Amino acid sequence: MAHQIRRGKRRGKTTARAAILAALLPTAAFAQSLSSEGQTLPAYDAPDPFLQLPRGPALAPTENPDATARYADGTEAAHITDVAARRSSVRITDSGAPSQGSPATLLADQVTLDADNRLTASGAVVIWHQGARLVASRVIYDNETGGAVIEGPIHLTEPGRTGTPDETILIADSAQLEPNLQDGILQGARLVLARELQMAARQMQRSDNGNITRLDNVVASSCQVCAEDPIPLWEIRARAITHDARKQQLHFDHPQLRAFGVPVAALPWLTAPDPTVDRMTGFLQPQFRTTSSLGFGIKLPYFVTLGDHADITITPYVSASRTRTLELRYRQAFSNGAMEWNGAVTRDDIEQGETRGYLFGAGRFELPRGYMLGFQIQTATNRAYLLDYDISDADRLWSGVTLDRVGRERMVMARVGKYESLREEEPNDTSPSLVADALWKRRWTPDRIGGLASLEWSLHAHRRSSDEDILGRDMARGSVLLDWRRSEILAGGLLGTFQAQVNADIYRINQDSEYDDWVARADPALAVELRWPLARHSGGVTHIIEPVAQLIWSPERDYDDEVPNEDSYLLEFDEGNLFSLNRFSGWDARESGLRANLGLGWTRIDPAGWSIGLTAGRVLRSHRDKAFADNGPIGGKSSDWLLAAHYSGSNGLAIANRALFDDSFSLSRNEFRLGWYQPWLQVSAGYLWLDSDLREDRLEDVSELTTLAGWQI
Repeated sequence: MAHQIRRGKRRGKTTARAAILAALLPTAAFAQSLSSEGQTLPAYDAPDPFLQLPRGPALAPTENPDATARYADGTEAAHITDVAARRSSVRITDSGAPSQGSPATLLADQVTLDADNRLTASGAVVIWHQGARLVASRVIYDNETGGAVIEGPIHLTEPGRTGTPDETILIADSAQLEPNLQDGILQGARLVLARELQMAARQMQRSDNGNITRLDNVVASSCQVCAEDPIPLWEIRARAITHDARKQQLHFDHPQLRAFGVPVAALPWLTAPDPTVDRMTGFLQPQFRTTSSLGFGIKLPYFVTLGDHADITITPYVSASRTRTLELRYRQAFSNGAMEWNGAVTRDDIEQGETRGYLFGAGRFELPRGYMLGFQIQTATNRAYLLDYDISDADRLWSGVTLDRVGRERMVMARVGKYESLREEEPNDTSPSLVADALWKRRWTPDRIGGLASLEWSLHAHRRSSDEDILGRDMARGSVLLDWRRSEILAGGLLGTFQAQVNADIYRINQDSEYDDWVARADPALAVELRWPLARHSGGVTHIIEPVAQLIWSPERDYDDEVPNEDSYLLEFDEGNLFSLNRFSGWDARESGLRANLGLGWTRIDPAGWSIGLTAGRVLRSHRDKAFADNGPIGGKSSDWLLAAHYSGSNGLAIANRALFDDSFSLSRNEFRLGWYQPWLQVSAGYLWLDSDLREDRLEDVSELTTLAGWQI
């Protein structure tokens, strides 16, 4: 039968019965609340439960450096701190939520009140109170003494927190509570936090009005334990674990770490923050590393909180080579952004008597009208130091300021800064050190002619510190690009596209006697493209074949008014730019003449979840383009053949290969990549072959094999 506890004269006692749930729930379950944005926030008592101010730290507590982003110019982007999502200044909570004194709902097969004033509920007992659900075999509450006895099996959960970091499941054989209904003893207790960490104890005892919880003879592990495999991969055994709710700490008495059931480490005691703590001063997970130059070493990070919006991590590093390294990381979050600084100072045996170090800093801030302001500072003793200590493999450093705003139809980007080359064969005085760039782009749909139009303005300037002629060349450029294209579906399923484009540039060149001081040029281009996608469905399998032909015309370039090529050295020819009007990556070099881009694509999509695709193509020209080397893969009147294949499986396996070869099947470039991803394993491998090319400063053939593997224990 069901029994609804109602408010009235017996409110004090019925509320006490409802508090049985509060006594059994771990303090962690009530110490946090979940905001609408999904962020876990500490819960505070507020004068008005209807309005609550946002609380909680803005910075993540753990030290987990992300992989840096490598750019084509050899630099890497410094890591910027992840900041919690901005919350509104006021959050409205459900005014109808049950308060601390709200009644509980009791369901049981039988509920009796005997002459001794004891309430007994037996037979499939279920109690709901303030979002918590208690399932037990029998509950006895003594109205005279205020104590309660609960017979198990006991199962206590909060259904509203299922699947969240706050989910807590408590299982016990029996429980006996004292009159305050906060303190008591639970026998055969088992606690599961967020479906990740489970703790089993002989008994759990609560005291000090529920603020102190002690678990005796505890086993804790995040591994799945089942009857077929009762020994977890790892576990921590302790004589006792004491949880102090006021200090939000867990104290382990004689903890012992075991792997596959075998003891591997032991400590007399250990103190750690409980799951309700977002950030707390203390030691982080130690890091072990070994290298050929430094030998075996250990890092021991110490995390210091500086309020909710800043912290510092101090990491001493010692190794077998007697290195003395101190690493520092400082992070701070602001209302409109964040910044992070990383650095280290080192004395080691690699360069005896020398003090080496580095400093990387970055920040990004929101400005009015959607603009983003960023800065980056990078400096290091040399590249060898960055490689020795696994800081970065960048061979150029960049320090400067950025400003950008990206919208649906408009984009503004600007940056100015200084490059520092770490390459031994690249002197800084003859390399562009001060570089400034600005870009504005807008796209729209013209009213009368339709299609899609875009307008782009760009500025660029760089300066070398050398005063030598040619080697110390300085240059500035202003460019404008106007583009329009329109696509239509023609008879027979053909897709036709017409594109018109005009590029105009003006250059100012200093300290180079081989070029004019001022150069102006304009390059129009017209293109027509036909695609004929064909699809066939049979037995759940889909085949797609698409032949493509593109004809492009632009006037042949007058190379008497040529400019130095500073930004288009490296040239790519793949399925991504097979049908591009210009394959050069920058502005200084540009394709010209009459040419045809021809290609054929085939894709097979299997209902089992895997797919395979092939792309073949070639470029034909009416005349040789002087912008390309005659012996290059895209030079001459006909380019090399392009053949690309890819496979993607439902089992996490991905394979891709791209090859360039001439009519005699002689390879000029080949790139093979393989990747396999599983929840416990990640494997990546690649092979690259490049012919020598003087225009790309590659004097010899290049053959490279790379492998990368990672697994989770």
